[in-house]
Amino acid sequence: MSQEKERLFSEFPPVSTEEWMETITKDLKGADFNKKLVWKTPEGFPVNPFYRAQDLENISFTNAEPGQFPYVRGMKTEDNDWEIRQDFLVSDISRCNALAREAAAKGAESVGLCCREAESLEQMEALLQGIDVTHTGIHFLCSSSWEKTLELFAAYLEKHGIEAQAVYGSIGFDPIGDSLKEGRSAKPFSESMDEAATLFHKFSERLPRFRLLSIHASLLHNAGGFNVQEIAFSLSWACEYFSALTDRGIGIASLCKRTTLQLAIGSNYFMEIAKLRAARMLWAYMIEGFRPEDENSKVPFIHAESSTWNQTVYDPYVNMLRSTTEAMSAAIGGADSIHVNDFSNALRESDDFSARIARNQQILLKEESFFNRIVDPAAGSYYIENLTARLSETAWNLFLEIENAGGFVSCMEKGRIQEEIARCARQRDEELSRRKSVLTGVNQYPNLNEQESGNLERPLKEERGNDLSIRPYRGAEAFEELRLQTERHAAENNGKRPKVFLLTYGNLAMRKARAGFATNFFGCLGYEIIDNPGFESGEQGARAAIESGAEITVLCSSDEEYPQLAAQACPLLKGKTCVVYAGLAADEAPFRALGVEHFIHVRSNVLETLNGFQNKILKAR
Repeated sequence: MSQEKERLFSEFPPVSTEEWMETITKDLKGADFNKKLVWKTPEGFPVNPFYRAQDLENISFTNAEPGQFPYVRGMKTEDNDWEIRQDFLVSDISRCNALAREAAAKGAESVGLCCREAESLEQMEALLQGIDVTHTGIHFLCSSSWEKTLELFAAYLEKHGIEAQAVYGSIGFDPIGDSLKEGRSAKPFSESMDEAATLFHKFSERLPRFRLLSIHASLLHNAGGFNVQEIAFSLSWACEYFSALTDRGIGIASLCKRTTLQLAIGSNYFMEIAKLRAARMLWAYMIEGFRPEDENSKVPFIHAESSTWNQTVYDPYVNMLRSTTEAMSAAIGGADSIHVNDFSNALRESDDFSARIARNQQILLKEESFFNRIVDPAAGSYYIENLTARLSETAWNLFLEIENAGGFVSCMEKGRIQEEIARCARQRDEELSRRKSVLTGVNQYPNLNEQESGNLERPLKEERGNDLSIRPYRGAEAFEELRLQTERHAAENNGKRPKVFLLTYGNLAMRKARAGFATNFFGCLGYEIIDNPGFESGEQGARAAIESGAEITVLCSSDEEYPQLAAQACPLLKGKTCVVYAGLAADEAPFRALGVEHFIHVRSNVLETLNGFQNKILKAR
């Protein structure tokens, strides 16, 4: 075999990086390599278009095996199995139970339950009815009193003769996360830590396989934060808890064993794989500072959930594609449990169909694609290893900044954490507004015939508590609000939507390209688009536009033919319709003098421009 390999590889002599660069430079034909092919992550570090073996030479963690410090590759040495989890934030006890019972019977290995209404043993029994808690993990997501919830659950086990050792799960106790979301603390941090200590002292033995502390860092992602912030802040968040609770006599091993680190997984496929690996490594270094006696303390239990930030109301089935790649990233990255949000989560509560699809996405990855069979399949990838290293370095530096500034709670109370996440969110929103990033069906490639206002059972967005709160939101919200305005307007006007007439003329390729651009542009508003095969003259097109009754007429032609088209069409169109030029004009002045009011092109702030059209067109009607 070795001889065969030797003969095979002798046919392919090694190619140096210099030779690669020489070929790339030649293909670029003078264009700048860094500007054309090197891209920057939102956090600001560069990513190269290709990596070589030499790029791993200075990355020390690539020598570690699974189960070895710094645990980039995790503690799993035999397989890559994870817990298929499905959460139901449904307050009605009977409905929550029905969904959870169905999930447990159809492949979910654990379920998340809202227990805020479970105030008595009878109600706890109703919540858990028909669920075998010795085979299905139980995760309590929300509660009016965590101590009371655990007391009721322990009483349930005792009443039904169930051994506590046979039951596993967690609670969503996270006072810092609650403070971030609400913008204020229900009680001083020290009192919250006293409550946490009580939970550990009372239930560590009564519920030995229950995790009693959560770090909902997914909140940061879903409020617009970047991966570096999510990793760094989650470490500092954990430090606050562990420092306070070790001071109250709880060992670091017990704390780590009973803590859930919850991270969101976005659609940047390879970056999200690297995020989980980086988070695991930095957690190990952070925990080393507490000098644990148990090496297992250095490895976090990571619960991954698919992003809600990128979910959309329009074209909601695309959410299935987004969450599938996210679940893949989570599995390859070595998550310990995964929850996939329903594709219709932005529209309504879970129903049987959406819950089944979300559950089956994980089942397919595990049972048919065998993602659970191979330990750390990303290891050795030059690209992912480098992403892991850069994410780790950048996140660790931010973590040290927060610690040197007094720690997470101090920075949160001063608003630094919130402002950092808000800065990230502004950057994300700007990229969406300019379509540098795409949400299919919303800011690009809209389904022109789609109507969703009648299906929307949830508020389009959550209101922010106050200036110190972090509001989870969806990037699509601003675009969706404009389109919903169009739907409401049509409902009040016998189904009539504003019309956009595409006045196509001249060069076939250019007029079709610009008509397609204009269709995508105004389709984001849900306007009716009137396309045309092409007119023989500007006058002919202008008369057809006026006859159509379109509020907007878009000139679609080539740069060379635009002066002639505008000269012929604009005198007829002026004052009768809003004239728009599709493309980036070298000089706008001559066209504005003829009556062109707007110019739309790839550099446009799409959201801002569409908002202007919406205010003008709908108010005029």
